[in-house]
Amino acid sequence: MPGATFRIWRGDAAGGAFADYSTEVTEGMVVLDAVLRIQAAQAGDLAVRWNCKAGRCGSCSAEVNGRPRLMCMTRLSELPLEQPVTVEPMRAFPRIKDLACDVGWNYEVKKRIRPFKPRPPDAPDGTWRMAQADVERVQEFRKCIECFLCQDVCHVLREHAKHQEFIGPRYFVQVAALEMHPLDAEDRLAELGQTQGIGFCNITKCCTRVCPENITITDNAIIPLKERWIDRHYDPIRRFLGWLRLKGGAGSGP
Repeated sequence: MPGATFRIWRGDAAGGAFADYSTEVTEGMVVLDAVLRIQAAQAGDLAVRWNCKAGRCGSCSAEVNGRPRLMCMTRLSELPLEQPVTVEPMRAFPRIKDLACDVGWNYEVKKRIRPFKPRPPDAPDGTWRMAQADVERVQEFRKCIECFLCQDVCHVLREHAKHQEFIGPRYFVQVAALEMHPLDAEDRLAELGQTQGIGFCNITKCCTRVCPENITITDNAIIPLKERWIDRHYDPIRRFLGWLRLKGGAGSGP
């Protein structure tokens, strides 16, 4: 493979600009290889996060040619190297320095989600019984590596910055994993609309397309949660029965 130019964003929270670096590339290289080669030979102060270099830790998330991707899983052979390869930090989060951004907001969101609450055992020996199909349903959600690419590509966070009102696709996946767990007894549906902003999602499926673990975020997590929430709060029969209960309570006094 020939040499290539990498247009890397340099700067911090106060601002910055792209800088061009040319480097040799060889067969089998990924974007992270090139960035680390540039760091070692040309830009020793270049800030970049990485850890496993195997697509398992989610640390090297960035935007490559405008698309949120894991740098360690983006092969140079897949990119048009006759043009500069742009590499920049995720846009949905505050920038710290160069390719490193502050993803701490995600962990604060995670703390606000009600944890798993097991229902009482349903067998005489104090254990539980559950169908294999119910177990398998939530296994897909366990694959998340928290790379936050789905959060970055989501227009509600990326373009509208509704971080205080919307938890994002990664955490709808977590809520779905809990809500659909066959042993969970917690009720999280009210929070989905009131504080977690599921109504903002217009199911464009952009989060599903960027997920490196191929989790079907929109169809298998977000849409079922939307359906449950809408059934609870907008189903006309439920609303009518609730009205009857209120009338009954109001009319039962002395």
